[in-house]
Amino acid sequence: MSHRAESELRDYRAAFNAAHLAMAVVDREGYVVTANQAFAGLLGSEPHALVHRCAADLVDLAAEARTWAAYQEVLRGRQARLRCTRRLKHPDGHSLWTEVTLGPVPGTGNVLLSVSDISDRRDLQARLRHLQMHDPVTRLPNRALFFERLSAALEASSYDHGGGTGRIGLCYLDLDGFKAVNDTLGHRVGDRLLTAVASRLTQCADQSGYGRRGGHLVARLGGDEFALLVEDSTGTEQLADLARSVLAAVQEPFDLAGQRLSVSASIGVVERATDGTSATGLMQAADTTLYWAKADGKARWTLFDPERNAHRMTRQALSSTLRPAVERGEFALEYQPLVDLESGALRGVEALVRWNHPQFGTLTPNRFIGIAEEDGSIVQLGQWVLRTACRQARRWQIEQPSDTPVFVSVNVAVRQVWDSDLVGDVAEILAETGLAPQLLQLELTESAVMGSAGRPLQALQALSDMGVRIAIDDFGTGYSNLAYLSRLPVSVLKLDGSFVRGFRYDEGAHPNPADETIVEALVQLAHRLGLTVTAECVETAGQAARLRRVGCDTGQGWLYSRAVGPDVIARMIGRRVEPAAAPLPDEPAQHPLV
Repeated sequence: MSHRAESELRDYRAAFNAAHLAMAVVDREGYVVTANQAFAGLLGSEPHALVHRCAADLVDLAAEARTWAAYQEVLRGRQARLRCTRRLKHPDGHSLWTEVTLGPVPGTGNVLLSVSDISDRRDLQARLRHLQMHDPVTRLPNRALFFERLSAALEASSYDHGGGTGRIGLCYLDLDGFKAVNDTLGHRVGDRLLTAVASRLTQCADQSGYGRRGGHLVARLGGDEFALLVEDSTGTEQLADLARSVLAAVQEPFDLAGQRLSVSASIGVVERATDGTSATGLMQAADTTLYWAKADGKARWTLFDPERNAHRMTRQALSSTLRPAVERGEFALEYQPLVDLESGALRGVEALVRWNHPQFGTLTPNRFIGIAEEDGSIVQLGQWVLRTACRQARRWQIEQPSDTPVFVSVNVAVRQVWDSDLVGDVAEILAETGLAPQLLQLELTESAVMGSAGRPLQALQALSDMGVRIAIDDFGTGYSNLAYLSRLPVSVLKLDGSFVRGFRYDEGAHPNPADETIVEALVQLAHRLGLTVTAECVETAGQAARLRRVGCDTGQGWLYSRAVGPDVIARMIGRRVEPAAAPLPDEPAQHPLV
């Protein structure tokens, strides 16, 4: 070796030994060839004492199979570099986090192992993660940490074959009226209230002593929403007990810097097997159940009900497809006869809409009219029903000109009056179809008509002035104010079926004399006000006879016919409508347009 080469080698060795970075040279067999002072100091030893030691043992490279395999590849020259994080224990007892790097030493066949202390960086990362994963107001885990823990719990349970219950529970909580606290007392008091609530929730969870290894998670998901996660739950009763204790704890008054506050909470409770459960599915169920608790009156807990949820999902599916269904022609009308109780002649028909749904089959209005009223699609649907019914009534009149024409009765929701030009729509449709106004009857529920004022009342008056008949449907279930009725442009009362059902003589039933007295009085008063009376839900000949005796004008119900197609109605026009041979079962409660 030349003098220059020897000098360079001495310089490299001096630099190696003096370097602050802990380093060691490892041979192909994995043993230390030489180590610098920093490496020896990191391990609480001297450099010479580390020679011929197994490098993997010194820095714990065999702890993980994947790391150990990669280390072997580096030693054999098949992999250029390995970097991993290891927690090492110093001989004096303290632990430190290190980053271990291995790479080849060119021209020697050896490997350079370097170890850097990253404990400070890890501590900083841990502090930053804590800040990132915890709510700054309540110090509880936040939404991000909650979902991380929930996902981990579901994943761990799927691999746990005996150590846990294989179930998971969740209480999803929302404070009732928290916005009012913020609005009236300010956000500072609101934050203090949230902190106090968080403390009580944590106490409830601790006292319950549930969860894997006694652990639990109470988190603030945002705003005034909190969640209590129960891993390895034992059943719904455990979650119910927890919900009861939380409800009671929250309802206890809070003393916040001179402010004494009383609040309540609504809680959605979900408990189920982890198998087949996703974090998203669990939260959707909890959110739905919390909504039920709110809708049912607040200050309560509600347990998830699969059947109720299935109904909600069906309702949502109907809501999303209702508007396009009108355009696709999925609706159809059937007609139920309105029969003169004295002569048996067909006087009119009520148009009843049906939805021929491609997934759920034929649906009656009680399945979708409420949805249509909520989302406003009742306007579009109502226009279609009105136009179709008027067109059909005119067709009957044209096809059977020698018979007395029958009127068609169409249900109208009060939202149609507010959200559309009902008067203009009726005028346009009558002109378009050629139907006389006197052959159109519009039915509104009693509560809608009795509360009419302003625009609704003006619309009813304009329709009446046009010649259209106005009927009050389900009369007797709401205000029943006949004096007020006299000031409204109403021409027909339709008695609610609850009155008529009390008229049954059939099959040994004992009629209630009070029912007949009430109906007779209503009929007499209505007649004195110039109104005609139709009885709904007439099912037996005995009911029809009693209604006829007290002076009721027309009857409607299964005694005469169910709702049928227009061709069947065409055969009834001009003939006496014969009652059914046998009584029919009770008709289900009717909604407008049923």
